[in-house]
Amino acid sequence: MALRSGYDLGRDCRVGLAPFTSWVPGCALSAARAPPPASLCLQTLFHDTREKRILNDFTAQLIAEFKANDGRVGGPFENSRLLLLTTTGARTGQPRTAILGYYPDGDRVLVVGSAGGSPKHPDWYHNLRANPEVGVDLGLFDYRATAVVLSGAERDEVFARLVEAEPGWGDYQKQTTRTIPVVALVQQPGPPAARGSFAEMLKTIHSAFRRELALIRHEIATSGKLGAQLRINCLTVCQGLHYHHTGESTGLFPALVEQHPELTDVIAVLQKEHDQIAVLLAELEQLVDADVLDQVDELIAQLNAHLDREEAALLPYLEGPLRQ
Repeated sequence: MALRSGYDLGRDCRVGLAPFTSWVPGCALSAARAPPPASLCLQTLFHDTREKRILNDFTAQLIAEFKANDGRVGGPFENSRLLLLTTTGARTGQPRTAILGYYPDGDRVLVVGSAGGSPKHPDWYHNLRANPEVGVDLGLFDYRATAVVLSGAERDEVFARLVEAEPGWGDYQKQTTRTIPVVALVQQPGPPAARGSFAEMLKTIHSAFRRELALIRHEIATSGKLGAQLRINCLTVCQGLHYHHTGESTGLFPALVEQHPELTDVIAVLQKEHDQIAVLLAELEQLVDADVLDQVDELIAQLNAHLDREEAALLPYLEGPLRQ
C-alpha cells in the first residue's frame, strides 16, 4: 500500500517520516542496528506543525490499512500486535482513535504511554484518565473496555517485564523525568461484538488463533530466549484455545449433533483432535526455557490442520441459526 508522496509501507520504521529519522527516538537506523519494534516506532512524538501533519497523515493511513485488513498491517508492523484505542477527548468530548502496540496479559491487554520519551504524556493517556471507558479494536474483535492505570509495585514489575521484551521502553524512560505509564485494558462483561453468522464467528475466532500462534512463533524464533512476557503470550493463547475448545465440546458440538445427526462421526473425530491438542497445550504451558520452537511448530501444524478440517466439516451447517 503506497503512502502519500511516494512513501511505501514496505520500508522500515522510517516509512513516511524520512526527513526526520536522524533524530526520531527509537526509529533512527544505522548499518549496525536492526529496526526497532514497531510498537516503539508508533510512540514517537512530534512538535513542529509540519511534522505533526506528516505523522497524522501516516497514522491515518496506518489505521485505514488496519481496518481494511482485519488488524493486519504490512511493512515493519507485519509481526506486531496492534490495536485501535478509541478514547473520549478530555477537552472536546469527541472520540479520538490511536493505533498502539499491545501486550497480552491474561484476561487483559497492556499498552504503554511512552510518547517516544517525550516529557509529556500522549493525548490518549490524558483522555482515558478523564474517562476510563474506551473502545478496543483488535482487528478481528472489538469491545468496550475499562482502562486501568497501573501503579506502584505492579506498574514497576510489568514495566520491567516489557523492557526485557523490548529494551527500547527502558531507553524512553531514561529520556524523561516522568514515569512512563502502563495501562491495562480490561474487557467489560459480555462477548465482543458479534460479526455475522455462527460460521463467520467461527472463522473469525480461528483466524485470531492462527495469527496469534504465528506471532508467537516469530517472537520465539527471533528473541533468543523465552522471557517473562513471551511466556505470558504463550500461556494466554494456550488458555484461549482451551476455553474455545471447551466451549465447542460442551456447547457447539452437542447442538450440531442434535440438529444434524449425520455429523456424529465427524464431531467424534474433531473431539479426538481436541484431546490431542490439549496434550500439546499442557506440554507447552510447562516449558520454561527457549527450547520451545519445535513444540510450537508441532502445535501450529496440528492446530492449523484441525481448524481447516473443522471449518470444512462444520461451516456449511453454521450459516443458519442453531436451535437452543
